Amino acid sequence: MESGERKYKNKDITVYWKPSSCIHASTCINELPTVFRTNKKPWVSMEGGSTDKIIEVVDRCPVDALTWKYNDQEKNDGIGNEHPNHVKNRRKTLLTDDSDFDKAISVRMINDGPYIINGSFYLERENGVRTKFNGTVSVCNCGRTKLPPFCDGSHRIG
Repeated sequence: MESGERKYKNKDITVYWKPSSCIHASTCINELPTVFRTNKKPWVSMEGGSTDKIIEVVDRCPVDALTWKYNDQEKNDGIGNEHPNHVKNRRKTLLTDDSDFDKAISVRMINDGPYIINGSFYLERENGVRTKFNGTVSVCNCGRTKLPPFCDGSHRIG
């Protein structure tokens, strides 16, 4: 686990919260306020909802701030892309050791330019459409592109 990260368990699953990645989209607290409670400590109460509902809501987190895995390691083996925030799809190091790190996705941020993403990954748009990529993609950071979400060099014009 990363510094500052927290984990919450019930008998079936473990949910990980990475505050440094949280963009406060509020999906979790709006969808399942009996589990995700900003006015209490700890803010996650795994007893506040069913395992299936917790998985459903964690899978809606738009970033990897919330991820989950089964406590029974064998169940994790069968997880596919239908669960985008399972640690197998978001942060494999929480499922295994660091031996897969060389297969990690890299993101390079260019000052006044795009984000350069390299690796095998899914890009999910706001409407929920997911596209698989394997290689390098430049994603717009300035908002001026005519090819969203991809960079078309418009940041150089302005």
